[in-house]
Amino acid sequence: RLIPYGKVKTYGWVAEKLSNRNLSRAVGNALGKNPLLLIVPCHRVIRSDGKLGGFTSVGGLKLKRFLLKLEKIL
Repeated sequence: RLIPYGKVKTYGWVAEKLSNRNLSRAVGNALGKNPLLLIVPCHRVIRSDGKLGGFTSVGGLKLKRFLLKLEKIL
């Protein structure tokens, strides 16, 4: 929820907020279980290389791309 509309952050950034940069993969796994997609906008979290990364929500990466385009990020 700390990532504003129209912005993205990396899995590593989220892990740093948890005080452990090594938790990037765990962050991805936790976000993959997010049932509140529009309230906790996990689609705003991307890989450090700028690629989208995974998205296990219903709709998969197609939905992630749609939401990021809607926010004018892509």
